[in-house]
Amino acid sequence: MIIQKSYVEPSGGATALGKLYLVGTPIGNLEDMTYRAVRVLREVQWIAAEDTRQTRKLLTHFDIGTRLVSYHEHNKNASGPELIRLLQAGDSIALVSDAGLPAICDPGEDLVRMAVDAGIAVVPIPGANAALSALIISGLPTDRFAFVGFLPRDKKPLERELGTLKRESGTWICYESPHRLVKMLSVMAEVLGEDRDICLVRELTKKYEEAVRGTIAECLEHLDEHPPQGEYCVVVRGGLASEDQAEAAWWMGLTPEQHVAKYESEGVDHKEALRKAAHDRGVPKRELYNLLHRE
Repeated sequence: MIIQKSYVEPSGGATALGKLYLVGTPIGNLEDMTYRAVRVLREVQWIAAEDTRQTRKLLTHFDIGTRLVSYHEHNKNASGPELIRLLQAGDSIALVSDAGLPAICDPGEDLVRMAVDAGIAVVPIPGANAALSALIISGLPTDRFAFVGFLPRDKKPLERELGTLKRESGTWICYESPHRLVKMLSVMAEVLGEDRDICLVRELTKKYEEAVRGTIAECLEHLDEHPPQGEYCVVVRGGLASEDQAEAAWWMGLTPEQHVAKYESEGVDHKEALRKAAHDRGVPKRELYNLLHRE
C-alpha cells in the first residue's frame, strides 16, 4: 500500500524529494491555461515536454524561463530514469503534453508509474481535456462514460474492438484523425448499426469549433459534403442492455443460417438480412457472410 500526502513535508530530517506535477495545457485557446499552471511551470526546476518546440511557444507566451527537457515515446526508456534521478535529488518537474492533460494516451503514464514506485509525490494541476469537453457538449448521457483513446487502424481489430464496445451501456469517447474518420465511422455503422447516436467534435476551443450531432448514417452523409478537417473527438451513445436482451431473446436459439432465413421470410432481401443478423449478433457482416458462404 502506498499513501501519498502531496503537501506534507517529511519530518525527522529526511531528505525532501522533488514532486512530479502533471500540468494541463491549452487544447486550442491559450486562455485555457490556469493561473496555477503558469505558477507551477515557473516554480519547478524542470519542464518535461512531449514536443519541446511546441512547449517553448507556450512558455514564451507566458514568459516562463524554466529549463526544458524532452520526454516522449521514443526516448522514454532513457529519459524516464534520468527524470526520476532528478526527482530523487530534490528537483521538482512539471510534465506537459502538446495539448491537454499529460499521461492520457501518451508515455507520461509510464513516468507516473516510475515516480509512484520511487515514492515520489505525483500532483495533478488540472486543465483542459478534449475528451471531457466533447462529452459535456455532446448532448449524450454523462452519468456513465468511458474513454477508449484511439481505436485500432486495421479493419479486423477495429471490428473486434467495436464488437466489445457495442455492449458498453454508458456513453463512450474516442479520438480520431481526419483522414481515418470516415473509414472508422463506416465500420462503426456495420457493427453498431447506422442509427446509433453520435457526436463529432472538432477544433475544440478554437475559432472553428464544431459539434455535429446525429446518427452514424447522418454524420457520414454530412462528411460526404464537408470533408473532415482537424482532429476529432467522437462521442457515442451506449447500447441499452434491456433492448439488447429483448432483441436477443428471439434469435438466441437459432443458427446463423436460421437467423438470416428468418429475416428473409419476412420479405427482407439477402443482403439486408445478413446486415441485420450481423447487427444482432455483434459481428461484422463480412464475417457472417463468409460463415454462410464457405465451401
